[in-house]
Amino acid sequence: MAGDDLSAVGRFLYEAGTLKHTRRTGWWMAGVRDPESVAEHSWRTALIATIIAKLEGADPARAAYLAVWHDTQESRTGDVNHLGKKYAPAGDPQEVTADQTAGMPEVLASAVRELIAEYEAKESPEAVCARDADKLECLLQGIEYKAQGYENAQRWIDNSRGRLTTDTANRLADELLAQGSIDWLRSALGEGRG
Repeated sequence: MAGDDLSAVGRFLYEAGTLKHTRRTGWWMAGVRDPESVAEHSWRTALIATIIAKLEGADPARAAYLAVWHDTQESRTGDVNHLGKKYAPAGDPQEVTADQTAGMPEVLASAVRELIAEYEAKESPEAVCARDADKLECLLQGIEYKAQGYENAQRWIDNSRGRLTTDTANRLADELLAQGSIDWLRSALGEGRG
């Protein structure tokens, strides 16, 4: 392993960095001028995946692992929103991943390909939790955008809410919808709910 060529891994790490600048385009339809990046979305999705998985009795580390990689293909395809997919379907995540991992040490490339296949199959408890985390993060982002005055974000909140499958994700959605986006700050400061 020490002799493996890591040049393809290095290129991928630069490529992954483009996700910091790749915007989640669906939010433009809600009127959001500067929506979150794919990387920002993926970070909170991974955090949420650990929470859902732990509370659902699944492996939180595996769920986070799936979540952190779930949109890496968008460095090549861009973030194709639901309307865009009607006209130009996004590339198959498994095919894009195979291209992205070409030339990497096989132990790494096969692990990443298997990870994406697991996420896309939607069957393992961890994949179910990671997919719910993806939807719950979108719901949460929608609540935050709505609090900033983007009333059209309600569509994303409702659509995401309706696609949750685990008990934990549904309960968390109810809790998030009952709270204000800065209730956490009021609580941290010892203030009452306003």
